[in-house]
Amino acid sequence: MKAIEKIRAAGIVGCGGAGFPTHIKYSGEAQWIIINAVECEPLLRTDRYIMRHNAKEIIAAAEILGKEMKAEHVVIATKAEYEKEIKALEDAIDDLRSNIRIHRLKSFYPAGDEQILVYEVTGKVVQPGGIPKEAGAVVSNVGTVYEISEALKGRAFTHKLFTVTGDVEKPLIVKAPLGTELLSCIKESVPYREGFSFITGGPMMGKVRTFDEAETQVVTKTTSGIIVLPVRSKLEKGSELKISEMLLRAKSSCIQCSFCTELCSRHLMGHPLMPHKIMRKIAFCSDVEDILKEDDVKNAMICSECGICEEYACPMGLQPRKINSMLKRVYRSEGFRFENNSADTGVDPMREYRKIPSRRLAKRLGLEDYYETEIDDIINIDTKIKKVIIPKKQHAGEPAEEVVAEGQKVKCGSLIADCGADRLGARLHASIDGVVSRISKESIEIER
Repeated sequence: MKAIEKIRAAGIVGCGGAGFPTHIKYSGEAQWIIINAVECEPLLRTDRYIMRHNAKEIIAAAEILGKEMKAEHVVIATKAEYEKEIKALEDAIDDLRSNIRIHRLKSFYPAGDEQILVYEVTGKVVQPGGIPKEAGAVVSNVGTVYEISEALKGRAFTHKLFTVTGDVEKPLIVKAPLGTELLSCIKESVPYREGFSFITGGPMMGKVRTFDEAETQVVTKTTSGIIVLPVRSKLEKGSELKISEMLLRAKSSCIQCSFCTELCSRHLMGHPLMPHKIMRKIAFCSDVEDILKEDDVKNAMICSECGICEEYACPMGLQPRKINSMLKRVYRSEGFRFENNSADTGVDPMREYRKIPSRRLAKRLGLEDYYETEIDDIINIDTKIKKVIIPKKQHAGEPAEEVVAEGQKVKCGSLIADCGADRLGARLHASIDGVVSRISKESIEIER
């Protein structure tokens, strides 16, 4: 069985982003394969843990991927300050006599954005609305490559490694079966207070959630971290602001300083996105529908939602990202597809001087107390979990369809749902031994 077939059989999807099915990403050929080991979101430590403890698996899998895609270059991109991780990777490269190269980056946000990473490594710009493959590159998170290494051994994607940190007594790397209730994972780190709010993902692009959601949300293939927030944090307050109120604030408070545009990671790459112009038009329109046909507003479609504009740039506390996200939902509901009609302006010559230092970003977010936290403790909570609720959609594309029935016994790794070879999606497997207790439109429940 070819590597690509093993990847599909295991149900591998991108672990660091939207969960794009990996077997589709690695179809065809590419000049560059870039392993994203940057982990640019402040506080997350999973990728660093994987590099320190599974370097040989990463290098071996990357070699196979390079041969599969006939790549001329296989590069691991990581931060120069990750000295222990780089040492582990270099030792693995030497032991395996690999030609894989390590590309060292400064510590800035969002260095892990795949379009930015392509430029940093290759010097090529992914065009607005485009994907790395159009520039001859395929980018995969190091966590994804680790799962690929497991798939090449015939193991299905059933468990997830992720960071639990923040306002907790014991920051940890947790290994949990897919479908595990998040509260079970958070309790292992012993939060300092009850009724906490938390983030799933990183502090910049993750989602702020209430304590009640810890009992309803579960671990998925794209879970990268859980950050328990301190009391009434800046991020918690910002998440509570409704879009209707933000629209009103945009009308009354935007001073058109253009900092949101000057620091926009996409704009600095030469893309036509200018958040301050969108904010201006929002401020002076009576109805959002009135401005949807304007090119400046359509450019919201290429916003990466990195959050720099609202968490770092805006002196008035406005949220251009929230506005862009709202506009994207409107456009998608109308079937609009972005077309770049702007002249190529090239990469902004000031880009190098406008990179956001990771440490300074953490301070701006009110998370500086946790920034230096080193995490090398891992806990596998598999045996503690008696029930999992596995969502049918943990990936880009269509939900998987069950291939099991209620009452059926399953083993960990058994196929429970599939998307079919001709559809965009990924397979799902049982993450514990047990019995299928319930199947709904959204999920499959298994109990021991």
